[in-house]
Amino acid sequence: MKKAIAIGILVVLIVGGLFFFFRYYWPFADGVKAGTLDQIMHKGYVFKTYEGSIHQDKLVNATDKVWEFSVTDERIADSLTRCAGTKVTLHYKEYKNPLPWRGMQRFIVDSIVAVGR
Repeated sequence: MKKAIAIGILVVLIVGGLFFFFRYYWPFADGVKAGTLDQIMHKGYVFKTYEGSIHQDKLVNATDKVWEFSVTDERIADSLTRCAGTKVTLHYKEYKNPLPWRGMQRFIVDSIVAVGR
């Protein structure tokens, strides 16, 4: 009986751990977004994270779309602060849910593809 309870608890912990891993750490998608870098800021009370936004180019008969993202690498955030107001192309990974220490957004920028194009 004790062995069955221990196995049941172990199975629940493993399934819960796998759920947590796939929900918060496994990238759901990745891609590239381009637009004019609007802002990049370092904010937060407990977990200081880099948050930014770009204005994507207008499409025919459409308005500007603002795309918000987080940056985990301080070097990339420093590079982006020097690019404010210019066109940038950013590579990102999308996660299903944000984590407070990773950033406030589901989209995490991991590299700068191009600047000024």
